[in-house]
Amino acid sequence: MRALVIGSGGREHALLLGLSRDPQVSDLHAAPGNAGTVAIATNHAVDVSSADAVVALATEIAADLVVIGPEVPLVLGVADALRAAGFATFGPSAAAARIEGSKAFAKDVMAAAGVRTAHSEIVDSAANLDAALDRFGPTWVVKDDGLAAGKGVVVTADRAKARDHGAELLETGHPVLLETFLDGPEVSLFCLVDGETVVPLIPAQDHKRVGDGDTGPNTGGMGAYTPLPWLPAEAVEQIVADVVKPVAAELVRRGAPFSGLLYAGLAMGATGPAVVEFNCRFGDPETQAVLSLLKSPLGQALYATATGTLADLPPLEWADGSAVTVVLAAENYPGRPRTGDVISGADGDGVLHAGTTVGGDGAVVSAGGRVLAIVGTGVDLASARADAYDRLASIKLAGSHFRTDIGLAAQEGRIAIPSGQ
Repeated sequence: MRALVIGSGGREHALLLGLSRDPQVSDLHAAPGNAGTVAIATNHAVDVSSADAVVALATEIAADLVVIGPEVPLVLGVADALRAAGFATFGPSAAAARIEGSKAFAKDVMAAAGVRTAHSEIVDSAANLDAALDRFGPTWVVKDDGLAAGKGVVVTADRAKARDHGAELLETGHPVLLETFLDGPEVSLFCLVDGETVVPLIPAQDHKRVGDGDTGPNTGGMGAYTPLPWLPAEAVEQIVADVVKPVAAELVRRGAPFSGLLYAGLAMGATGPAVVEFNCRFGDPETQAVLSLLKSPLGQALYATATGTLADLPPLEWADGSAVTVVLAAENYPGRPRTGDVISGADGDGVLHAGTTVGGDGAVVSAGGRVLAIVGTGVDLASARADAYDRLASIKLAGSHFRTDIGLAAQEGRIAIPSGQ
């Protein structure tokens, strides 16, 4: 099988690594890829938001499977163009990708499917912002209604901060979504979805805030761990039955069946799981940790999803133990990151590239905000954390920063679902 992975981040590097371990995958290509993917795949400089360019590349290399990593090409309909050209494609249609591309659409789908989520309200005018804010609180959740790469959300008990964020979004022409705050620890559950067939992966937890102790602004994700020692064994089955399957069935009913990876971000509250958001693709940095524990052939699972045969796929098998991903970020991230700095020590096992490129002198240099994702594994969370941070210690990048507490609260038993469930 010749596979093409679309995207340039740590998620795509993880997908390529997983595919490289599948005995049925004989040839790997990445578009555009990064300085790390070039070691296992052929990189191609392609505009991934251009359906014509992606289809042309898939045709040129005679791809048997195309896997679309980022949300932007999915929302723009690149998967539709690939399928129309006859390529087995892992990734939803533009119509189904609206589950991430429009939070208002996602809320409508969840309401029709009877899925629990936060009460919400769309604000499209600055004149209505103050009155709308008065209907929420004491903790305000203010979101960009469109794609924001995980950084368009402000969660705050400070009404002035909530108003400033909402006003800033409206000034740039972005509608604002206000939500009630959901209690309980968050879970990221990835599910392979083919119409109404749903196959869950193991659950993970992302760390969105930039600083230790969940301080500072939201980012695209500073680290993740899996599995979750505090999550009851039956919780995944409950989430699939109460959340993912009803949403998948509602998308089928609307004539927009989902095919690909449906990511449910949930708050595990006292009365059960409630949806924080849906994404239409693998999450980053959870993917790096989750796929490091997958024993089943990844290519076969993605191909079955892409070709409508997911129901026939054997049960997924997982390695025992835990995995932890720690993100090494560039100076000033999540603001405008400093780029172009040489990175050393980034060629070891468990080091996945995200914002990297090869400079004119052949050196690997930083090219984005989240530069590397370092994955550690072990028999338990403590050993996986130690493995990740040991690997990180040998990497040098001027001005870089990372969180030192990825998975620590879970390791120390400080995470629990509120009582009442």
